[in-house]
Amino acid sequence: MQCVKLFEPGGPEALQLTEVATPEAERGRVQVRVAAAGVNPIDAKQRQRGPLFPGGTLPAILGCDGAGTVTAAGDGVDAVAVGQRVLFFNGGIGLEPGNYAEYTSVDARYVVPIPDSVDCNTAAAMPLAALTAWEGLFDRGRLQRGESVLIHAGAGGVGHIAIQLAREAGAEVLTTVSDDTKAQFVRDLGAAHVIRYRDEDFVAAVLAHTGGRGVDLVLDTVGGAVCTRSLHALATYGRLVTILALPEEMDWPHARLHNLTVAQELMVTPMALGDDAGRRQQTAILSECASRLADGRLRVHVAETFPLEGVAEAHRRIESGGVMGKLVLAAGSG
Repeated sequence: MQCVKLFEPGGPEALQLTEVATPEAERGRVQVRVAAAGVNPIDAKQRQRGPLFPGGTLPAILGCDGAGTVTAAGDGVDAVAVGQRVLFFNGGIGLEPGNYAEYTSVDARYVVPIPDSVDCNTAAAMPLAALTAWEGLFDRGRLQRGESVLIHAGAGGVGHIAIQLAREAGAEVLTTVSDDTKAQFVRDLGAAHVIRYRDEDFVAAVLAHTGGRGVDLVLDTVGGAVCTRSLHALATYGRLVTILALPEEMDWPHARLHNLTVAQELMVTPMALGDDAGRRQQTAILSECASRLADGRLRVHVAETFPLEGVAEAHRRIESGGVMGKLVLAAGSG
């Protein structure tokens, strides 16, 4: 089969289209003809630096997000049928092979049926972003109905899903964007207050909107100075969740005085650590999100699709910043 392999770290040109043996459906696993694979910032980081997690090795097939059709089922698999379309978050971090490929093999416990009304490109774009948003808002951030949340980069992959999840949970959603097009996009998704961060200071805007109180939760998808300054947009006893590494210059005296909670969200943890219970929980979240895709309560915006041979351009696009929604590699028919 054809796949995209990373043999050593480098620029987008380091991703090489190559031929490898098609993976088999071993016991407890399914073979999937990949129709589409999501392209995420973590893919670009691994391409630049090599494997980011213990045990990861090169060469590697990248791509954590996938969707396609089951073409074979191994012994012991009875909940998934050949011919069924499925989505999954699996591989792509230098442990198991990822989904920049025509075929992949996945533990059958971690696949989710794709609803009939959902296409494979949309399904493949959903897993990593939806899991990050869900865990960040609810598992780490403990968001409750009636609370307020500031979601940074609301038009991005994680941000645009987080807006919808938070709105449905009954929270007031504030978000940051860079331009008018993105401002309208996030309003259509349910954001109640949109901050143009290039034109106004987001901390001042949050405090003005909340009468000086601040928000109950910040979901930071940007990191660096944005993460640090977000502490000052929080109400006393508020919570900050970041999906990036904590900056060294965090204002810990301010956090202590206001009894702020600071948490990190890394949704690859269960896969990186081989945590079966964690992976089953994430599969349940993906199943819920798939149901919401089917009934229209959740939208996943696919900004662009690329063929496998266009993977380098997809990486250039995601590294350039400003992508609205998600990018997808269309590996074949699902």
